[in-house]
Amino acid sequence: MNFTAFLLKILIALLLLFVMAGPALAAVGCDLNDPDRDVARFFPDSSGYKTTYMSIDKRGGEALLRKIEKRLGDRFHGIYETIDVPYTIYEIHKGSQKIGYIHGVNQKGQFGGIQVFAALDLNGRIKSFYIQKMTSRWAKKLRDATFGRQFTGMTLRDFEAYDPATGRGSGKTAELRNPAPEAEQDFRASLRALKKNLILMDEFVYSTERGKP
Repeated sequence: MNFTAFLLKILIALLLLFVMAGPALAAVGCDLNDPDRDVARFFPDSSGYKTTYMSIDKRGGEALLRKIEKRLGDRFHGIYETIDVPYTIYEIHKGSQKIGYIHGVNQKGQFGGIQVFAALDLNGRIKSFYIQKMTSRWAKKLRDATFGRQFTGMTLRDFEAYDPATGRGSGKTAELRNPAPEAEQDFRASLRALKKNLILMDEFVYSTERGKP
């Protein structure tokens, strides 16, 4: 085999590897690292949970994507926000009774990915806010429980006043304080992720429970 033929085989193999890896790279989901531990932490009185998987393309396709973007006030972009991203929803139970949900999303931060989770009651009210992962030198401050407690009791209605494009809000979102002023970009990314999280939960879960399409 001459060098040209050998090189051609290498290029074909690399191309096939890229094509096969493409869908996996395009759909980046967000799961709890330790669901058993985290469910018990967020819902101490729970007895178990059930996981369901949703995606925008299977739920409503391009029309749903455009609707979510409009509600968010920003366009989806990058590997964390493709239309086929799988979203894992943890439905929390106490015996036979459903008592809440946990849902997380990936978000691009200043130095890498951020994973933002929200524990929600049956009405979509935030019980707990949790940053599972953040690549930043100031991550400790933004992952601190004191920062997370600011979101307790907030709902999607509160975040409707927050504009991810400008980082400005009114009402309760205007009162949120950044514990790491040096990390303004990651602070804003976290708020965008939480608003996106709440919108997705409204479209995937709460709107269905209310009987709306």
